[in-house]
Amino acid sequence: MKLKLIFSGCLFIAVLGSNDSAFCQTKKVVKTVTKVSKVTFSKADVAAGQLLISKTDCVGCHSVQNKMVGPAYVTIAQTYPMTEANVTTLSQKIISGGSGKWGQVPMTPHPGITAPDAKKMVKYILSLNTK
Repeated sequence: MKLKLIFSGCLFIAVLGSNDSAFCQTKKVVKTVTKVSKVTFSKADVAAGQLLISKTDCVGCHSVQNKMVGPAYVTIAQTYPMTEANVTTLSQKIISGGSGKWGQVPMTPHPGITAPDAKKMVKYILSLNTK
């Protein structure tokens, strides 16, 4: 009898402490939806970006398919969807350089690359996403 009473008491406490219990107050959950605009890109922008990359020192650290010093372009494309925010962020990263996301080896800054050219380069890289 004592065992049933103890078991019933423990069960009652467990039910009261549960978030799924009918005894708990319901909480209103508000979800914020952020609209992310996809970037449209032309074949000309992609081709121009590929040409620009081939004329820089980028190929010394990056390749299309395989990780070298830096990540493969395909890996970058699979990590970052083709959005305006990502194109802007990554183009700024090309110009200013940096480290941390892909390891501790810093990416060399490229201050001689203009923002529009850097965006074309990023559009080429992100166009490689085949997922």
